[in-house]
Amino acid sequence: MAKKVFVFDVARCNGCYCCQIACKDEHVANDWSPYAKPQPDAGQFWFRLSDYVRGTVPKVKLHYLGVPCQHCEEAPCLEACPIGAIYRRDDGLVIIDPEKCTGCRECLLSCPYDALFFNDDLNIAQKCTGCAHLLDDGWSVPRCVDICPTGALKFGDESEFAEEMAKATKLGPAEETKPRVYYLNIPGRFIGGLLYDPVEKEIVKGARCTLVDSTGKQKWETLSDGFGDFWFEDLEEGTYSLTIEADGFASVNYDSLDTSTDVNLGEIGLGH
Repeated sequence: MAKKVFVFDVARCNGCYCCQIACKDEHVANDWSPYAKPQPDAGQFWFRLSDYVRGTVPKVKLHYLGVPCQHCEEAPCLEACPIGAIYRRDDGLVIIDPEKCTGCRECLLSCPYDALFFNDDLNIAQKCTGCAHLLDDGWSVPRCVDICPTGALKFGDESEFAEEMAKATKLGPAEETKPRVYYLNIPGRFIGGLLYDPVEKEIVKGARCTLVDSTGKQKWETLSDGFGDFWFEDLEEGTYSLTIEADGFASVNYDSLDTSTDVNLGEIGLGH
């Protein structure tokens, strides 16, 4: 049987939370034994969509990241379960058998993705099943994928997504766990600012902004836009130097800009 994968394109996600809502709608108050017992009304998100705000006002970027169970090929939870209640299906989905689970919580402690939850009322561990009950009933995708209005979330055979998988990244200790959820377009760091003429009290557009990494081997160039803004995006963490040049103005230089966090240089007044 072909192995299944999830693909989450961060650039396509608009934060509508339909995936998270659909998961709750499918699993709250519904008993899908032997795949899963009902999910509680609150306290569990088997598909967790989180927002990430980066930068400082007014240079702010926002993206969303969806994290279900990663259905790892080397699943720590499967190895941690002392009674064999967690198993991997032929299609790669990892399932907690609700009839076998004794509530020892060992699997919860093992998961590096915080994707497992404990149901106190039922005394069992629970998580995303990939809607295995629907797949076995003829559905081609889980509810979260079926409802996604932007195509940010996809699901299918590995062979369908070979191109996406080749350029995707994975979360957490991927080398150890080999997760089956692939992420596209997770943004890197940015450096940005706004250029203005303090004498004329006008923004400066068309200024040449040149960024160089610490090795001097990589260089990026851009122009300030019609609002005086400039951006360098999807940068790796490291140190960079920046030179700003505009006709009629003295050049401005920044050394050792550290992108361990996103860098908003704020309003930069250019001298004559």
